[in-house]
Amino acid sequence: MIYTITANPSIDYVLQLTTLTPGEVNRTVSDVKLPGGKGINVSRILKELQIDSTALGFVGGATGKMFENLLSKHDLKTSFTNVSEDTRINVKVNAVEQDEETEINGTGPAISKQEQTDFISQLKKVGTGDVVIMSGSLPKKIAETFYLDIAEMIQKQGADFVIDTTGQALLDTLPLNPLVVKPNHHELAELFDVTFKNDQDIIDNARKLLDKGAKHVLVSMAGDGALLVTKEHAYHANVPKGTVINSVGAGDSMIAGFVGTFMKTDDAIESFHMGAACGSATAFSQDIAIKTKIDEVYQNISIKELS
Repeated sequence: MIYTITANPSIDYVLQLTTLTPGEVNRTVSDVKLPGGKGINVSRILKELQIDSTALGFVGGATGKMFENLLSKHDLKTSFTNVSEDTRINVKVNAVEQDEETEINGTGPAISKQEQTDFISQLKKVGTGDVVIMSGSLPKKIAETFYLDIAEMIQKQGADFVIDTTGQALLDTLPLNPLVVKPNHHELAELFDVTFKNDQDIIDNARKLLDKGAKHVLVSMAGDGALLVTKEHAYHANVPKGTVINSVGAGDSMIAGFVGTFMKTDDAIESFHMGAACGSATAFSQDIAIKTKIDEVYQNISIKELS
């Protein structure tokens, strides 16, 4: 089983405007409310790939009920921990003619010690053959070591984990051997305080993450595609032709495609191919990509070995 953890889920209120004028009344062309959160996005892509997962996280208040109602349309298996404070709302404004995206993200609920204990108790059933994917921000009153503590716990129980984070929080988990990490090229450069001149520089620094314990490294490079780096080889995936509609969730989709496929095939290259397809398909969609779009994009992605 794959478990996804979204510690701070949200209702994403996505507004589309022709132009955005600060300080004045703006009217939308369209709007939609979506169940948001990086782990939720992962579970939704896994569902499209017909791979089972269980979505975990903290949900509370009237907005929490609305969140669960929105999510119910996607028929996911969930096991949320109920909390006393409200689930947050994130506002995302797309100004079409200005080609700009503006995001205003809520802080989220404060999680009590008892609510945290209730959540952790669910992870006692995780064991050998399972993968736990942890991603996204942490709500108030949760320690910065929350994901690291979970990784240590489930590793002792025989499970693998994936953590989608950056900076020191990422480096701290590497000795625990995460199945895959996915910094973008800017985040990777910041980790080691370097400037990349070419793909080989990126590959060399990605291998530093492998040396520190990561099993696989994915590096997303926006319009330049993505890299899969292992200790022996490096591979590049192109970006297929298409119009980027909404970049939110593309990285989560890539992780879902990689992990879900790897659990079925144990083939890192095929997993990279599917991960790249899922990421681009979501970028070309208004919401998280559906299976037909993923299949279409998959046919237009080529994997090239670089070293």
